[in-house]
Amino acid sequence: MRCQKCTSIEDKVTDSRISKEGNTIRRRRECLECGHRFSTTETLVREGLIVIKRDERREDFDRAKLSQSIRAACHKRPIDEERISMLVEDVIDILEAQYDSQIPSRAVGDAVMQNLSRIDQVAYVRFASIYKQFRDASEFIEEIESLDRPTS
Repeated sequence: MRCQKCTSIEDKVTDSRISKEGNTIRRRRECLECGHRFSTTETLVREGLIVIKRDERREDFDRAKLSQSIRAACHKRPIDEERISMLVEDVIDILEAQYDSQIPSRAVGDAVMQNLSRIDQVAYVRFASIYKQFRDASEFIEEIESLDRPTS
């Protein structure tokens, strides 16, 4: 890993921790050149996932696109970057468990909404408003009221 301060590639790992879910490793590093400390996160590289869009087009799964849409929903909410990264990992894990290599875009949106609803209801409604393409305020109200209903 390249040091953010001096750009040296010489560092040592001072601490490693596996996430609760076991799908990421967080490493604390120290630059051997300048002594700067920084953290890195290792995740499993997933290859070959294809998303089937609503119009039947197929495109490569884009982790950055998923992460960006979740970040947008969580903008100015009390959700830190690590929690967003964990949410992205959780969504990918759910999708990989349910599908082989071709994932309907509907399943991606549903998995994000399911996880966001447990973390932050405002972020959930923001994401749902784009994903479900709300046309007017009554659809917002209906979605908010659905948050209070028990799930079966």
